[in-house]
Amino acid sequence: MPTPDAPLRLAVVGHTNTGKTSLLRTLTRDPDFGVVEDSPGTTRHVEGARLLVDGSVAVELYDTPGMEDGIALLDYLDQLARPAERIDGPERIRRFLASPESGRRFEQEARVLKKLLDCHAGLYVVDVRDPVLGKHKDELAILASCGHPLVPVLNFTHSPQQRLAMWREALARLGLHVSVEFDTVAPALDGETQLYEKLALVLDGHAGPLQALKHDVAQQRDVRRRDAMRMIAELLIDVAAFHLASEPGQEAIEASTQALRRKVRERENLCVQALLKRYNFNPRDFPAYALPLEGERWGMDLFHPQALKDVGIHVSKGMAAGAMAGATLDVFTAGISLGAATLVGAAAGGLWQGADKLGKRVVGRLKGYQELSVGDGVLRLLAIRQLALVHALERRGHAAQGPIRLDSVRGDTAIASNDGSLETWRNDKLAPELLEARSQPQWSSLGTHYDAGARRPQAIRTLAESLFKEV
Repeated sequence: MPTPDAPLRLAVVGHTNTGKTSLLRTLTRDPDFGVVEDSPGTTRHVEGARLLVDGSVAVELYDTPGMEDGIALLDYLDQLARPAERIDGPERIRRFLASPESGRRFEQEARVLKKLLDCHAGLYVVDVRDPVLGKHKDELAILASCGHPLVPVLNFTHSPQQRLAMWREALARLGLHVSVEFDTVAPALDGETQLYEKLALVLDGHAGPLQALKHDVAQQRDVRRRDAMRMIAELLIDVAAFHLASEPGQEAIEASTQALRRKVRERENLCVQALLKRYNFNPRDFPAYALPLEGERWGMDLFHPQALKDVGIHVSKGMAAGAMAGATLDVFTAGISLGAATLVGAAAGGLWQGADKLGKRVVGRLKGYQELSVGDGVLRLLAIRQLALVHALERRGHAAQGPIRLDSVRGDTAIASNDGSLETWRNDKLAPELLEARSQPQWSSLGTHYDAGARRPQAIRTLAESLFKEV
């Protein structure tokens, strides 16, 4: 039995292959905890993990093997009872643990029950895609005999095959009226909060540590989000301030345009890597990114005109024609500046085709060196893609096996009712910090004359705070 002043000890129990290890991965944000496979009997022994608050252990979690033969075990427990003998549930379980069969036929179930006896409570993980069968009811009867509270955790609730109502009714008939929906693959943002609140209901002696853990989870979520918004703000300032000089002539401008694109793609990729690391996911979780980001990877390349349309960014028909959706051409010879309003999207094979539409008179004045920078549409697209990635990471459990998908980045798909930031980036004016960065090429770490100064860090902080409030 656990001592009263010990950290809360929870045994994660249930039938084979219901997501017990997955639950611990998501609660600990450790994608490498245990082994998760779509096959029964993956966990063969007891593993432990700890949840900390301010450096102290608040909860100890124990992953246990799946129970595979509850029906036969319940019959065996009945056989162990002596005639006219009255013993309570925990004594009944201890008698089983002392029997020969606990080390033979029911060895796996014995590990589970021994650990539950040693804990304050159990989290009974249910795969709500499964039908409610007699074996599940027998398992619950056996686990209840340990004399500790059981809180059912209803897993895979987002699956089209879920039988949530059926399971809730069955659990209520067994006297288990306190349960929590927690999809380990795609948990709700407040999923952990709900879990700890439900545990506090049945473990009032540990309500204090559980409340502290609940608040710490919310605080850490805000810290992660603030860090993510800072990373995105740094990316946007870097790209908005980036200017690349080019010699005159179509070939030179084409080469410079490709260099600009490459640097911007690589900078976006660094941001993606940083976001994955901050949320403790692996690059293999997001095979949609590579160096450099290619068109088929994120649905479409940053500098393809259709990419802007796909996320709901509207540009004029002339500006979006051909490949002209990527960069701005600024001319600084003889005081002439065409700027973003004149040429949007200096792209290989498209720059001079677009310039011809301005007439030979204007083109003839283009002399000397020219300067390329990224157009507003690409800045908007960069922001939307990173915000969509953060949205996906915040709603992804660390047990998820499939790749991270950003289908909801498309303009015709709602991401979340409270995520107005994407509409802001599609339709509103660019943030003033980005407009200022346009005139401060030394702010870009992508350039050759990088100088952060005092204003760049301030602009990043202000932009990051604005992003945080929008999301």
